[in-house]
Amino acid sequence: MKAPRNRRVFVVGYAAATPLGRTFQETFDRAAAGEAGFRRVTRCRIPEPHLQVVGEIPGWNPLDLDFVDEREARYWNAAFIHLTMAVCRDALSDAGLEMNGETSSRTACFIGSALNGHDAFRAASLSLQNDGPLKVSPFLLPNLCGNLPQGKAGALLGFTGVSFSPQGACASGNHALGVGARLIRDGDVDYVLAGGVDTSIIPEIIYGFANMNALVKVYEDDRAHQDPGQASRPFSSDRRGFVLSEGAGVIVLAAEETIKAHGLTPRAEIMGVGWTSDAYHYIRPHPPTIIRAIRQAIDDAELVPGDIQYVNCHGTSTLKGDEVEVDCLREVFGGDLSRIPISSNKSQIGHTLGAAAAVEGALTIEGMRRGLLLPTINHIPDPKFDGVDVVPNRARAANVELALSNAFGFGGTNCCVIFRGV
Repeated sequence: MKAPRNRRVFVVGYAAATPLGRTFQETFDRAAAGEAGFRRVTRCRIPEPHLQVVGEIPGWNPLDLDFVDEREARYWNAAFIHLTMAVCRDALSDAGLEMNGETSSRTACFIGSALNGHDAFRAASLSLQNDGPLKVSPFLLPNLCGNLPQGKAGALLGFTGVSFSPQGACASGNHALGVGARLIRDGDVDYVLAGGVDTSIIPEIIYGFANMNALVKVYEDDRAHQDPGQASRPFSSDRRGFVLSEGAGVIVLAAEETIKAHGLTPRAEIMGVGWTSDAYHYIRPHPPTIIRAIRQAIDDAELVPGDIQYVNCHGTSTLKGDEVEVDCLREVFGGDLSRIPISSNKSQIGHTLGAAAAVEGALTIEGMRRGLLLPTINHIPDPKFDGVDVVPNRARAANVELALSNAFGFGGTNCCVIFRGV
């Protein structure tokens, strides 16, 4: 039965696996300490030293999970599948939400991904080359489906509400939050697991991003040559591109009236969502539609720009992308921007692609709960951003009630979400 419309939507739990840690708690604690999660690549062989800095989840091995054996790992060899299953389970546990006859059919799952299971495709290509067509896995095509991670998570955990993958490139996590919040508001479901995942540290992806001049190239004269932790530096004068990272983030949403009934604890409220598409260029950001997405989120929350107290930026550490984002913030917030701190978690976890917005949303909420602004580390001031507080290099105590989280993706997709602390 459909619930009433216009319901309030709250965050009741979250989980993540990032280059800073296998758990959300480890990720947040290391982020608060100003650490970075970058190192030389071990997932694959990259001969070129200047392309070897990546963000890998430390100690991640699907065979360490109690629901994965060698056969399961061999059949489902797209790493984003088991990572999603694990993080969805962690998120439900964190929320204290059990799947049963009452909750299962009222729980939806939306996990976005930018690049899906390319590691499985690579393995199949090598099998075809080396051993012939009969050695291509019959599980290849399911491994490539963007909806398989939440499908397998549903089979493990028992939720049977609507489930699909919002494919919004690097904005996928915010799109998942937006879709989930709308369905709860409209009474279609009571609970949502919303987030994103990507595990794309393979040679083809690394070389592809490098040849687009999007990936950081760490040559001998770069300060990250001796210290890979300095490779990602959003808003810095010497930024050179993003660090490719793997990760997953899942945020659990719930309708207001279900929280007390199931003993859940609200962490934040989803106040507003704004989403636009550029109709402009396949990778270049387009200020008018970015500005409109931010304003839509503010309008949806029934706020005015001056109400926002913190912005978690998309902040990829690319030369043009960071500049365009700050220009858009200046247009929206005007003189208020000088008193609104902004920062980029990608300085510490790199670019987790489809997972980025969900991970960063969870970090934003936890920061509000703990009275802490996470920093933009590795910062060297750029005159282009004079007068903008990027929370440089160290976390800072602050009481924030309303925060904006930005996410933009290839193909000209933009999605911005506003959280209210509770």
